Amino acid sequence: MITLISERSLKSIMRKRGKIAVAMAIVTATSSVLPMVAQAADNNMDYRRKVVGIAGIMSVSSDLTTSVTRGEFAQMLVKASTYRDYLTSTSNVSVYSDVPATHTYASSIRMAAEKQWMVGYLGGQFKPDQAITLQEAVRGLLALLGYTNEDFATNTVGARMAMYYSLELNDEVDRQQTEILNRQDCINLFYNLLKTDSKTTGKAYATVLGCELNSDGEVNPMGLADTDLKGPKLIPKGSVLGNYIPFNVQQASIFIDGEASSYEILKQHISNDYVVVYYNTTAKTIWAYVADSVDEIQSGRCAIRGTVENIYYSSSDVMTPTSITLDGDDNEYKLTNSQMQFAFSIYGSLRVGDTVTLICEKTVNSNGDATYTIVDYVED
Repeated sequence: MITLISERSLKSIMRKRGKIAVAMAIVTATSSVLPMVAQAADNNMDYRRKVVGIAGIMSVSSDLTTSVTRGEFAQMLVKASTYRDYLTSTSNVSVYSDVPATHTYASSIRMAAEKQWMVGYLGGQFKPDQAITLQEAVRGLLALLGYTNEDFATNTVGARMAMYYSLELNDEVDRQQTEILNRQDCINLFYNLLKTDSKTTGKAYATVLGCELNSDGEVNPMGLADTDLKGPKLIPKGSVLGNYIPFNVQQASIFIDGEASSYEILKQHISNDYVVVYYNTTAKTIWAYVADSVDEIQSGRCAIRGTVENIYYSSSDVMTPTSITLDGDDNEYKLTNSQMQFAFSIYGSLRVGDTVTLICEKTVNSNGDATYTIVDYVED
């Protein structure tokens, strides 16, 4: 018996499709760059790096052994705070003599100084290009947690360092108080910050950025993209990425096919390939999938672009498509959820002969056989 879909039901499905697609994209984007939460995340640098990157606190695609300047750290503090949405590219005033209003980190330095997260030097200088030391970083982290000068009556530097150790903000950070920090140190510091209870709220600081802790006390960032994830967007070959993303892409945290990467590498891909992107404007994070990279991906999310050659149906249900193939491609792409099935059904918008870019979940069995399941798509 053939089941007909009423006009009311059809309209309902179409209204919901946008919301469902966004929800699917959240799972697609975040799960592609994170290992399973059940895996032990403690002492896992890759996990910490991805969490801090997704949180938008700092770019995690650079060389992690590179030292961090005071200007860079000021920006990290702002991006880890509730003031992140007010961060601008320039400042309208010059707070320090060596930080003009046009300086790259002028806005961040101004905010960090106003909130007393960081302090300058005698002579009205901030020394933005000088490497940050642990004790300077600790002042900022404790300030974000709600601690002020009044909490450290005497020997404020020593008292702050004692609090730093007491709160276990030093986990995986092997530095003395006057030593300079590199990018790996900062990833560990901010990850530890997210795990630490705020003095102000009594809850893990991660809640400030919209995520929470798992039962094992590690950070679960799945909520970070929940309200602000956009996509998928298809970036045509040879295009300028900045024309499609509403923030400075050169300062974004970028993941390509599930791995931390950089703007320069993504730019190279776009010059040669079609690329599908999702992005989070709050976290300033981009998740990119290079079309036609399916054979290079061992498992996980991947993208493939082509012309729909066949749409297959089950013999027991001639209304619900089960898989498709693309012209010139030997792979079969499965349709397992109702939204993707609807898109390729007689009620959806995709037909044989249409050009489409698929976002798929690739799994490989013990025999090396690959299975591709469609989780999202972009129509031309």
